[in-house]
Amino acid sequence: MRILYHHRIASKDGQYVHVEEIINSLKECGHEVIEVGPNVVMQSKFGSDGGWMSKLRKSLPAFCSELLEFGYSFYVLLKLFFVIAKHRPDAIYERYNLFLPAGIWAKKICRLKLILEVNSPLYDERKQYGGIALDSLAQWTESYTWRNADHVCPVTHVLARYIIQVGVPQERITVIPNGIDPQKFSLTTQTVRREQFADKLIIGFVGFCREWHQLDKLLSLIAEPGNRHLMLLIIGDGPAAETLRQQAKQLGIEEHLHITGLVERHDMSEWLDQIDIALQPAVTPWASPLKLIEYLAKGKAIVAPDTENIRELLCDNQNALLYDMNSPTKILERIQLISSDSKLRHYLQSEAIKTIDDKGLTWHNNAKRIEHIFSTICSRSLFQNNES
Repeated sequence: MRILYHHRIASKDGQYVHVEEIINSLKECGHEVIEVGPNVVMQSKFGSDGGWMSKLRKSLPAFCSELLEFGYSFYVLLKLFFVIAKHRPDAIYERYNLFLPAGIWAKKICRLKLILEVNSPLYDERKQYGGIALDSLAQWTESYTWRNADHVCPVTHVLARYIIQVGVPQERITVIPNGIDPQKFSLTTQTVRREQFADKLIIGFVGFCREWHQLDKLLSLIAEPGNRHLMLLIIGDGPAAETLRQQAKQLGIEEHLHITGLVERHDMSEWLDQIDIALQPAVTPWASPLKLIEYLAKGKAIVAPDTENIRELLCDNQNALLYDMNSPTKILERIQLISSDSKLRHYLQSEAIKTIDDKGLTWHNNAKRIEHIFSTICSRSLFQNNES
């Protein structure tokens, strides 16, 4: 098939990793993929924040920023018409974004089938965490886009319920979680332990560290007598990084904290190899965390929140230890348990690896499922046209 992949991601971060991996996997399956997205992301390096457009939106009043988002739909609709006329795609695959009905308009006018990938109920998320100025318009664009897609692919069953609530039939929904590339993230790519970590049990955190991640409490735990064999490795950066450095200095455990700063995507696998115990902090209740699946592929002993979306991938005392987010001390108790019991730790590590195969958590499998959905909805459309 010739597939038009449409998205509005301007920052080159974890979101764009998903885009790249799906595109590459579809190509490996023999399909031609034409990507349509903001030019800034095509030309930027990993870690970029969206450039001048992102800065402009942040500087504007909320309603102006949202009008700009919606106005982009008319610009990109013309862009989609041009690409469709030039490449004659068989179908459209779109990554959903709020205030963006352009893909639906293009598919209706050009009579193409469209699969919509949904990673978040953005109306609810933005209303809860940042606020929405153009409430009715935002709500309409979300429900309109979801209901008019030929098939919707949320990343969790929790998220699927949001989509059902706006009127999308269950038979038009397929849950496809995030995945990994086994050539990049597996035990076969394991590298030699770095010298500064050689005699330590490494507790690892990947991402943008913030105050509510409770990493300060973890440093206090490491400073206690009997825990000097532990070390905290933060693969990333964040607003809490400098505070953590100061705390480690005050506690006299500077050598037990290492913060990498921003890590290039191609270096992530090697850094994950340094970790023994991997922390999955609290995430939104509908998310399918990419880092969590990479932890599983790398065979890490995982400590994660006991929430419904996380339980779609993890089972307590089976392939991870889960903690109650409503009890602040529980995460530390789980870390203490897993760090003091090597038999439990090795068991969780071996079960983590099995989870990838058991649940088919690879980008290739995701691409094959997308391929099957396209085949089904396109052949059904052809049959209906022949019948008429």
